[in-house]
Amino acid sequence: MDPAVAGNILYCSQCGQAKPAQELANFGNTLVCAVCKPAYAQRLSEGQAAVKSFRYAGFWIRFVAVLIDGLITGFASAAVQAILIPAVALGQPSAGRATAYLGIAYLASITIACAYESLFVYKCGATPGKMIFGLRVVRPDGGPISLGRAIGRYFAKMLSAIILGIGYIMAAFDNEKRGLHDILADTRVIKTRS
Repeated sequence: MDPAVAGNILYCSQCGQAKPAQELANFGNTLVCAVCKPAYAQRLSEGQAAVKSFRYAGFWIRFVAVLIDGLITGFASAAVQAILIPAVALGQPSAGRATAYLGIAYLASITIACAYESLFVYKCGATPGKMIFGLRVVRPDGGPISLGRAIGRYFAKMLSAIILGIGYIMAAFDNEKRGLHDILADTRVIKTRS
């Protein structure tokens, strides 16, 4: 998908359908499409809370998407490490030099994974693993997330993993299917197709 077009697509907070930004009405921080607007306005006039009908992505579909993304970033990291690690074997390096090379390889892996995740989520709304299943990372109102929030979400995912994966498992029990990283970044992962 063209990033210029993807950045202009938002989601109705009521029906969850993708619409161009200019076709959505803005009620405070809630975006509503023309089809849902009359019913939404009626509920607002009656003082009822807005009904959000996003279809949130569950634990298992997100787990498989993360595995796919992990394979992609793993191959990229392996390629970088294949270049860096052999340099350790040349010239009988000291233990300190070998540790430095390993540290550089590790930082390169984190940089690759962070850039991959953050740029895809910022530009396209989803990583390739999520795109395969028609998932999208959005703000609570259905809008796109900023690059800074996407980077923060990536590092929050590291926290979710460090605590024995409990941050990921939380998605199975939350009513909006949010993992710890989604809660910290204030994002949701929604289904964009049936």
